[in-house]
Amino acid sequence: MMYQITHATTQDIPVIQELTHQIWPATYLSILTQAQLDYMIATMYSTEELTKQLVSNHTFLLIRDGERAIGFAGYSPKEEAGVYKLNKIYLHPDYQGKGAGKFLISVVMDQVKATGATLLELNVNRYNKARYFYEKIGFEVYEEKDIDIGNGYWMNDFVMRKVL
Repeated sequence: MMYQITHATTQDIPVIQELTHQIWPATYLSILTQAQLDYMIATMYSTEELTKQLVSNHTFLLIRDGERAIGFAGYSPKEEAGVYKLNKIYLHPDYQGKGAGKFLISVVMDQVKATGATLLELNVNRYNKARYFYEKIGFEVYEEKDIDIGNGYWMNDFVMRKVL
């Protein structure tokens, strides 16, 4: 399969939101409640929040299979020199395990490296099986973090890092 990567703009917000609604339940309902899932999508993927990110220092990439958008990634520089944060990477369940995610994250790493960065960091829920994917491609657990996201909800994450 030949995947295409494009830079997302505010015009692509509905596509990102639609993908989120397709991907998040399959990814998180085994580890989060429906109420927490709904809350997180409403706050993290609102048009206002995505617009704020897209017009600031966040880069969003869309991955497509032909005309079909199948996933996205978002990254931004951290205050720590040479470190970028992979804020989001999601792939439609139909495409997981088929090389699309590996391709998408390799494009992110190439783009981040081109800025002179030496480290890529991400957070992953401690119970998310994606952790093993990240370990397979060279990420290591750097620390554990419990993040209060409001409304009585927490993100219980591993912070993982990869040297570029």
